[in-house]
Amino acid sequence: MTRAEDFVIGTQVRKSPFFDATMRWGVQSFSVYNHMYLPRSYGDEVANFWTLVNDAILCDVGAERQVEISGPDASHFMQLLTPRNLAQMEPGQCKYVLITDEQGGVLNDPILLKLAADRYWISLADSDILLWAKGVAVHAGMDVTIVEPDASPLQLQGPKSKAVMGALFGDALDDLKYFHFREIELDGIPLIVSRTGWSKEFGYELFLLDHTRGDALWETIMAAGRPLGLMPGHTSTIRRIEGALLSYRADADLRTNPYELNLGRLVDLDMDAEFIGKEALRRIAEHGPHRKQVGLVLDCPAMESANTDYWDVLGDDRRVGVVTSAIYSPRLEKNIALALIAVDRTDIGTTLKVAAKDRLVTAKVVELPFYDPGNEKGG
Repeated sequence: MTRAEDFVIGTQVRKSPFFDATMRWGVQSFSVYNHMYLPRSYGDEVANFWTLVNDAILCDVGAERQVEISGPDASHFMQLLTPRNLAQMEPGQCKYVLITDEQGGVLNDPILLKLAADRYWISLADSDILLWAKGVAVHAGMDVTIVEPDASPLQLQGPKSKAVMGALFGDALDDLKYFHFREIELDGIPLIVSRTGWSKEFGYELFLLDHTRGDALWETIMAAGRPLGLMPGHTSTIRRIEGALLSYRADADLRTNPYELNLGRLVDLDMDAEFIGKEALRRIAEHGPHRKQVGLVLDCPAMESANTDYWDVLGDDRRVGVVTSAIYSPRLEKNIALALIAVDRTDIGTTLKVAAKDRLVTAKVVELPFYDPGNEKGG
């Protein structure tokens, strides 16, 4: 069992309702995400990857905080925050959206849940959108209330996650569609369950609506899932790079725009509604971005771990971009990377150099995603 004294734990960083359970189940390291402790390892990244793609993992992602927008003007205000057209979004539906600033920079790439006609949750990546939304609301002149609700998600991901959910709920969620959610109880524990997840595998997110029941929820899921191969786990860097899933602050931040990230589909410049950054994004769309995200395969021995720094990408002995995320994929038997590079170097097959740690390695531009068997598609 991992001991609390093995970590530097303090009150200035919040714990999720599942923190004590993850300690009992052997978490070995944390990172800090949205000012909370986020489990990052149970000891073996590769074993975690194979369990995810072959069986199922349960991840504490309570640090994936929610921002609730409610009130008579909630829909109008929510559209102000995002360039994705929300006009056809229905209660019970989720959407992958961007939140942009006045220059078109990406402030967050959350999942949006519409709980009612006048109530939304923004399920956040790592940035202070609660403060951004409150600041926008001060000057928006709209009737909205903005709070952080008592909602903490777990991710149950992997091909056997449906069987685990069947063991927990019977057939009550068999008809739950991808990027939809439903309110439900498990042994009296109030939940919202969505068919979403940050893994590119079949899976669910279970939003606990009573923080005092974190231990009970975790242990109930693990008891049902262990006979089916369920293991405690963490979001897989290997799988998410294979699937070209963005990690906010690693692959995207306010200095990147949707067109650089190949996410122009999430921007509707033709809708009548105004949103923050609309004119800036219109200009970028007209002229085109100066750089774009690409996939690279690195020709070097298998990386022992993911990059912890940004690596310069070189073309003709000059810097043309940067590797944002890199890892060795045991399934593909290749070192794979996401990179932002100058648009004139983005053609498939282009050969570049990457200053990886203390060596210069050859890299080739390839199509994204690196691996996509069709398990899940974005919403």
